[in-house]
Amino acid sequence: MANPVAQEMLDFINKSWTQFHATHEACKRFEANGFTRLTERQEWTLEPGGKYFVTRNQSAVVAFVVGKKFTTGSGFNVVAAHTDSPCPKLKPISASTKGGFLRVGVQTYGGGLWHTWFDRDLSVAGRVLVRRCGGAVISHELVRINRPIMRIPTLAIHLDRNVNSEGFKCNPESHLAPVLATQIKSALGEEEKSKDSKDGERHHAILINLLAKELGCAPEDICDFELNVCDTQDGVIGGAQNEFVYCGRLDNLCMSFCSMKALIEVASNAEKVAESASGWMCALFDNEEVGSNSVQGAGSPMMFEIMKRTTAILQDGPSEGAVERMLRNSFMVSADMAHCLHPNYMEKHEEKHQPKMHAGLVVKHNCNQRYATTSVTNFLFREVAVRKGIPIQDFVVRNDMGCGSTIGPILASGIGIRTVDVGVPQLSMHSIREMCGTEDVDIAYQHFCAFYYDFEALDATLAVDE
Repeated sequence: MANPVAQEMLDFINKSWTQFHATHEACKRFEANGFTRLTERQEWTLEPGGKYFVTRNQSAVVAFVVGKKFTTGSGFNVVAAHTDSPCPKLKPISASTKGGFLRVGVQTYGGGLWHTWFDRDLSVAGRVLVRRCGGAVISHELVRINRPIMRIPTLAIHLDRNVNSEGFKCNPESHLAPVLATQIKSALGEEEKSKDSKDGERHHAILINLLAKELGCAPEDICDFELNVCDTQDGVIGGAQNEFVYCGRLDNLCMSFCSMKALIEVASNAEKVAESASGWMCALFDNEEVGSNSVQGAGSPMMFEIMKRTTAILQDGPSEGAVERMLRNSFMVSADMAHCLHPNYMEKHEEKHQPKMHAGLVVKHNCNQRYATTSVTNFLFREVAVRKGIPIQDFVVRNDMGCGSTIGPILASGIGIRTVDVGVPQLSMHSIREMCGTEDVDIAYQHFCAFYYDFEALDATLAVDE
């Protein structure tokens, strides 16, 4: 039988085709579990013991719980992840016609394995601005066309005889445009009639009509949109022993789900909330795959502003350095998927640091600060696991290979919060369809729960030497 936590994660990811949908699904779960939505533009009223969440740009969400004993200088224990994944996104002017086909112009978002997007059943999803109430209101609405409407076909081997010996070489500008329809069928289509795409139009009319039908509006009421190209195939549990997850967007919706589920779990424990002097937080940012430098990314002050406002509201009167003390008492787990040892490419891993599936979260180390882990943060996060009998492992990149990075160093350096970088090990990272172990999803959830439950007491045992 499939692991129930992994199955629940799949339900979340299968509904989360885009960063907008992932944020929407997270908010639904927070609201269903008693969290109150706050708006950044309005004044807040917070209470010790309260549960709250804040969204930004419909693609980032920060949820937090305030312990009933929270006071001036109390810190936050945070698990932070991201909602975005590499994918093609529609260009501002996407209509393209070549060789009798209607194509959709796309930009490449992030560092995707673009060859994996060929010969897949694709569709679009994202956010649309729609005129409602006779144009009196501009509504931000999510859309997902839940059937295949486009494809990026590969070239036949007869026209590329050396592809298997020399490798598939994809030019992302000229080869990655999905085919939406044939020009003749589009012109003759019942829903197109006189609305067929003409020179100078920004997007093919047939695509606008599909969106309008999904949204229940007139095509002319669509003002603008941000659309991702998405794989229509659902993620599944697989493997001979049902031990694997085969799914797109595991990086990083797996970590987003585990952190969200763990926060909801500990927030439901009224006794623990009543005795805690800390805040617990789950922060899910957008735009990590492209550097986090956006108003909804980890490079923005979003998380810090929420911490600061909470401290100001709940402190016991004016107090010198309340915000600074709060930050020094805080701790963040930067949760982003990790590279599992690949059985066909063993040489790509350093021999003493080979993360394996079903062996626990991976702590990421890099002395050049590509990850924010230190000996202190590593010990504290490991000790949480050790005390609960939860497995944990380590990763260091080979010296002759480049190292990726995460939101960890961005937030650690940006606001001065102690940070450890961790992740579930996976294969096929940045492919259209990735792979991880079902047991590791459950282990990550358990580890994050233990972090929220036990870190406050553990941190109190650490002798401070600054």
